[in-house]
Amino acid sequence: MDVEEVFSSKLRMRILKVLAQVGEVNVSEIARRIGVNYQSASKHLQVLEDEGIIQHKMFGRIRLYRLNEHSPKAKAVQNLIEVWKEAQRKDC
Repeated sequence: MDVEEVFSSKLRMRILKVLAQVGEVNVSEIARRIGVNYQSASKHLQVLEDEGIIQHKMFGRIRLYRLNEHSPKAKAVQNLIEVWKEAQRKDC
């Protein structure tokens, strides 16, 4: 998948922002924070996981997602989010 396809979705970008802020969170909490249903959040999480940007671990039936610390793509996304936040603070 091209970078344009990953970044073309507002929901995927919102998910990445949540994960960058919170660290590790389950699907239901991600869905609640970005204002979508479980199914929609799960679909976008799968795309991000297939790209290696995020990863999950299981605790029983609960799946916790986080940025993949070993992925250059995840590091680039995290840097982008941090730089963007910093630039917004300076603009205010």
